[in-house]
Amino acid sequence: MKVRRIVTGNNKDNHSMVKWDNEIEARPGRPGFERADIWATKSLPVKLSEEDPAKWEYGTSISNGSVFRLIKYEPGVSERWHTTDTIDYAIVLSGEIYMQLDEEEVHLKAGDVIIQRSTNHNWVNRGKEACIIAFVLIATEGGKSTGW
Repeated sequence: MKVRRIVTGNNKDNHSMVKWDNEIEARPGRPGFERADIWATKSLPVKLSEEDPAKWEYGTSISNGSVFRLIKYEPGVSERWHTTDTIDYAIVLSGEIYMQLDEEEVHLKAGDVIIQRSTNHNWVNRGKEACIIAFVLIATEGGKSTGW
């Protein structure tokens, strides 16, 4: 999976401009899973910098920061139950997937929106095509960074 990313900024005259226009290539994870990390911040409220977060190494979430990524779940993706110290805004862009929680399971399809509030969960793709979800993870107060 490749994603074109356009990042804006201001030049020396404070005029808006394109800072970066490049492709972000997804990185593989466990079997059936790949992620394209689009943007991240190291602090909240956000402090704008000239750094390109695409060059950072970080896990699922950043303590006191935010992460924006696209994730592709192939049919039969390996299980990964986890909890993050974040509030997550997620939009299913394509395909279908099941979000498993401790006490129930929810079937999601393209266009569905999830607000995940630091709950234990797992993603299961029982379909015949990949499911792509856009995630924005925002750190909770006092939360810890989460690895893969």
